[in-house]
Amino acid sequence: MLRVHDPYAWALDFEALVLVPALAVGYAIAVLRFPAERWRIVCFTAGLTLILAAFVTPLHALSLHYLLSAHLLQNVILAEWTPALCVLGLPPALAAIAGRLRSVRALTHPLVALPLWLGTYFAWHVPAAYDAALRHQASLIHVEHVCYFVAGFLFWWPVLQDEPHRLANGTRAMYLFAAFVLASPLGLLLALIPRPVYDFYEHAHRLWGLSPLTDQQLGGAAMALEQALVLFAAATYFFLRFLAGEAGADTFRGLKRSTYNHVRR
Repeated sequence: MLRVHDPYAWALDFEALVLVPALAVGYAIAVLRFPAERWRIVCFTAGLTLILAAFVTPLHALSLHYLLSAHLLQNVILAEWTPALCVLGLPPALAAIAGRLRSVRALTHPLVALPLWLGTYFAWHVPAAYDAALRHQASLIHVEHVCYFVAGFLFWWPVLQDEPHRLANGTRAMYLFAAFVLASPLGLLLALIPRPVYDFYEHAHRLWGLSPLTDQQLGGAAMALEQALVLFAAATYFFLRFLAGEAGADTFRGLKRSTYNHVRR
């Protein structure tokens, strides 16, 4: 018989007790040596706050014992939102020094970071791995969560930091668009498959009248929509910057050509 857990309980789990304090202490030490603008500190703090919101509030109990859709939201927070904010929060001087390390240069290269992020996402969503993590909530599920965060951190680095790979705005736009195109099928599959794919949630206690299939469809659709909004919006931002840069370059070339012709006369 399944143990009934309070779906509205607040919790203190590994992510809240270990991960957030470790990141906060590490960042505080880094900022003492490499001062950062206030907005960067705010970004990093917001990232840590998101982790706390995902793992202290009732969202955590819902994701561990009741709803796949809640767990998918946790995954998105760890793999996309929080890493983006934390990468934005890095002091540029620290990023430049870290970028000199061969391992950092390799892991943050776009042709490595993107496949690593996609592979992490898809591997942990394989039913056998997903169910195993949920059945080992004192150990394996924390490994899953750390994998999401690390892969997301590496994924966002080449987009939001200029070191060690200074990508052009057009390249950043293509990178993010590729991420959107390649990642979105996961959420769409969960939304469209006509049966529950995760045994753990199929046999979990139900809440709010949601069947396992409806829960899966809602979670998959929300995941696909979120990736469309975040990744496509970010790609559009860098694409517009690319167009603005090209327009400025054309204007400069036109002025230079006009000045040259005027001097010749």
